[in-house]
Amino acid sequence: MNKPVPTSGLNDAMPSGPQIALFVEDGSGDWHARRLRKAMEARGARVVTTTLSACAFDTSCPCGMDIPGFDGLLPDGAFVRSVSTGTLEQITFRLGILHALRESGVRVWNEARAIERCVDKSTATFLFQKAGLPTPPTRVVETRARAEAHLAADARPFVLKPLFGSQGNGVRRAQGPDELPPPEAVGDVYYMQHYLRAPDATLFEDWRVFVCAGRVLSAMVRRGKTWITNVHQGAEPVAHDPCADMSRLALAAVTTIGADYAGVDLIRDADGRLMVLEINSNPAWKGLQSVTAADIADILAADFLQAVTKAPIP
Repeated sequence: MNKPVPTSGLNDAMPSGPQIALFVEDGSGDWHARRLRKAMEARGARVVTTTLSACAFDTSCPCGMDIPGFDGLLPDGAFVRSVSTGTLEQITFRLGILHALRESGVRVWNEARAIERCVDKSTATFLFQKAGLPTPPTRVVETRARAEAHLAADARPFVLKPLFGSQGNGVRRAQGPDELPPPEAVGDVYYMQHYLRAPDATLFEDWRVFVCAGRVLSAMVRRGKTWITNVHQGAEPVAHDPCADMSRLALAAVTTIGADYAGVDLIRDADGRLMVLEINSNPAWKGLQSVTAADIADILAADFLQAVTKAPIP
């Protein structure tokens, strides 16, 4: 393992375990990252909390990259809590850092390929369908004119989602062309998905299944006061023991994406059929933690460190 020189702000007593880069959101403290760091350090890891935006490609470094806190050397593992928002160039650069870490033999959770597949809802939906997983009928097109033509040909209500987005931000419902958002609000790409609930539905719920290292770690019902059921938008988390079908679909979705850990959102249509709604490669779990006895950060840390210290990346 690479043993970097200690830098300011780190503990004087250097742990002898793996050297970990924990990538967090730019400019903000993170409840999840603090717990992950504590759990990793309890297992002997040395953890440097930093951001992908602070990294650099640098030909003067032996490894070709400069990761803050590692003195030009590589960490043994990298845990990605956030890529952070940015321009197309910034996001491409940050994902490039993650690609380069993996190509250099660093164990990355989740690696760039999984993040790319999850963050682009159109790609994730395509991969689910290709794998034979049930998903709501969805069409994704460029330009408002093409979106208007699709809604004009189908009278049912649709859910419109930003192609890149999370926590229910920017999600809206539309039943006709006049209700479409302006192009600048969605980058002129329209992700349109059938609204699955009955028109007279008064119970708004779906399920978040948290998967880690090939197993279901925990799950919850997300019960909303409105049709948007994200906990970030005010929905209530309720403890839930997933049925076999829910577990099977969640595990299959994560395998399809190639993620090490993920939050999988499931929903039932008006006829009760279970479908894969979305997947998140950097899932928040504060709501889930409030209704489960499992210490999610502790289990994530244990699984991640085990992956870091075992066989090389295939």
